[in-house]
Amino acid sequence: MGSSSSKPEASQPSHVWKASSPIGVSNDVVESLRSSSETDTSRAQTLELAVQARVASELRKLEAQESALLKAAQEKIAEIVPNPKEEAADQISRQTVSKEVEALRARLDKRKQLRPIPDSVETARGEVVKCLIEHDRRPLDCWKEVEAFKEEVRRLEKGWVDKVVS
Repeated sequence: MGSSSSKPEASQPSHVWKASSPIGVSNDVVESLRSSSETDTSRAQTLELAVQARVASELRKLEAQESALLKAAQEKIAEIVPNPKEEAADQISRQTVSKEVEALRARLDKRKQLRPIPDSVETARGEVVKCLIEHDRRPLDCWKEVEAFKEEVRRLEKGWVDKVVS
């Protein structure tokens, strides 16, 4: 395994292939191949350089596309996220928000109800609200109260439908 070199020695004559039948290639082609100074190594180097140039151009193209996409994404973000200076001007105080909420509640209370809600529905609603306040971090624990409320509403709707249909 290492006793002989992997490169042919210069003293060994190059191998010439001699065909038993005439070659169908013109003498010009044969002469250009014989006179060519290009070797396998030089062809491989030329090919490698061409591949590297192609890869570099593709990388430049991809970098340009990515930078354009990044710029577009940054512009979209800039449109969506408000500027901190503008945000400070638009910021509403807590008291103003509280006043607006109270005004909206008063308007809702002034709206006349078409008919009073039955006590059973109101108590079921109250139970749901009470449970949600007690379990503010775990609202799924209130499933029983929610189901009771849904059942009360179902009974109310069924009564209304029966009244309308008959």
